[in-house]
Order: sequence, then C-alpha cells, then structure tokens
Amino acid sequence: GTSRQIPQTIIIGVRKGGTRALLEMLDIHPNIVVAATEVHFFDWDENYVKGIDWYRNLMPFSYGNQITIEKTPGYFTSPQAPGRIHDMNSSIKLLDPTERVISDYTQVYYNRVESHKPVQLFEDIVIKNGVLNTKYKAIQRSLYDVHMEKWLKHFSLDQIHIVDGNTLIKDPLPELQKVERFLNLPSRIMSSNFYFNQTKGFYCIRSDGRERCL
Repeated sequence: GTSRQIPQTIIIGVRKGGTRALLEMLDIHPNIVVAATEVHFFDWDENYVKGIDWYRNLMPFSYGNQITIEKTPGYFTSPQAPGRIHDMNSSIKLLDPTERVISDYTQVYYNRVESHKPVQLFEDIVIKNGVLNTKYKAIQRSLYDVHMEKWLKHFSLDQIHIVDGNTLIKDPLPELQKVERFLNLPSRIMSSNFYFNQTKGFYCIRSDGRERCL
C-alpha cells in the first residue's frame, strides 16, 4: 500500500541554517516521511537532466496520508531551483530555516583545524575595511532579500514558511507546531519527544523508543 512520491514539501535551505535539525525533528511526525540524503536535483544540472523519475526513485516509500519531505540546502541560493521546483509542482510548500553565518564559519573552522590548515578570526573575514564582506560565501548565502526575491517570483508568501533556527534550537516544540499548522497536519509532536542534553547544550530527540542527538 505504499509508493514513492515526489515531495509535497521541500526544505530549501540554507546551508548551516538548521535544515538537518528541522528534518530530524519533523521525522517524528507519523504523517511525514523524509528523504535520507540531500538529492541536489534542482540545483545540479547533472542530476536535473536525469529526469523526474530518477528524482522520485530517491524518495522514501509512503502511504497516501503521508507527506514526503526532501531537504537540500543548496536550493535556496541556486538561480535555477525556484523555477524548476515550480515546474514540478506549483502548489508545493517550502520550508526555510534561518540563523546560519556563525554556524557556517564554525564548520569550516573546525574542518581546517582538523586538517592542520591556517584559520582566520570570524571578525577578520566578515568585516573588510570597516564594511560587511559580501565576497565571503557565508555572507553571500545569508543575503536573504536577494535570494528570497527569486523565490517570490515563482511562489506566493503563503507557500513559504520561515523557521526561526535560533528558536528551533532553544525551544523546538513551538516552532514545530507552527510547521504542523503550515502543512495542515494534525498535532502529533509533543514536548515528551525532546529532552535537553546538558553535555551537548542542545535538545535531543526521543521517538519510537529511540533517542538521537544532533
């Protein structure tokens, strides 16, 4: 009684904006199934030319009452993704977590430390000659007005829900309840699905007898 469906909802980005946390938390909901990997179908030409059937075959099996969600952070800043997604499904709903520049820097910083490569202070990268350094990729990805303008050429505001990434980390339940309402889903995610991990400093997820921490 299951089949693979193209997504009815896509988490469009952006990198280090809380997309993985949002996907893992939504996976608690019994009416949601999530793609296991970032597909990069709409932003990578070499994947897009493989066609919609190739894309569908990468989705999980779902029942008729379930929503399939895919997330690829690269979509948000891609010039091609908005139009391609609209061509696939003009009524699709989009989720976009925010709060990301420091997280982006931190990931690159620790990767360089582990590789014994030189690192720069955050302030020295972000500010150049007293002004914001828009050539820094982490800043380029964070120019929300520039990127959102492209999406609003194809989708109405009521199809896009912006998730506060900072609140999602500090107090996940209210943000997830907003997503449930946006997706017209019954309220199934509860406070008992989360517990605060003092060591990590983040909330961990408890579902179906399993626990996992991001």
